Amino acid sequence: MADAARERPQAVLFLCGHNQVRSPIAAALAKHLLGGSIYAASAGVLKGETDPFVTAVMDEIGIDLSRHKSVTLDEIEEYEGLNFDLVVSLSPEAHHRALDLTRRLPFDVEYWPTPDPTAVEGNREQRLEAYRAVRDELLKCIKTRFTWRPAGSV
Repeated sequence: MADAARERPQAVLFLCGHNQVRSPIAAALAKHLLGGSIYAASAGVLKGETDPFVTAVMDEIGIDLSRHKSVTLDEIEEYEGLNFDLVVSLSPEAHHRALDLTRRLPFDVEYWPTPDPTAVEGNREQRLEAYRAVRDELLKCIKTRFTWRPAGSV
C-alpha cells in the first residue's frame, strides 16, 4: 500500500523560492494533465511577484495563469494546513525548507532541481525560450512521475 501511495499521491505541493515561476507552472501543468485525480498546489519559501513571462509561456499551451497570486509555505500552513502526501521542491532553498518540515509532518519530499529562468538575460525571445525550457522540462517530469496517460489510452 505504501508503494501505491508513493506512486500516485492524492495531494502534491510544488515548492520553489518565490512561487512566481517554477512552482506555479508545475502546479498548473499537474492540474491540467491530471484533472481532479490529484490535488496540486504551489507555494514559495518567500513571496514573489507575478511574472508576465510565466503567463505568456503558459498561454502558448492553453493554460491561463494570469490570475496567479504568489503564496508562501507559511500562508498555506496557516490557512489550509500542510496536508500533502508529497512535496516536490524545485529549488535548493525550497528543498531545505521541505526537508526541515519533515521533522514534524509526514509527507514525502522529492527534489527536482529546476533552473531559474529569471536569471537569463537577453532579448524577449531569449528570455521566453528559458521559460519555455523550464515549462517543458516540468511537463516531462510530471508525466514521468505521475504516469500520465492521454484520455482513452490503456
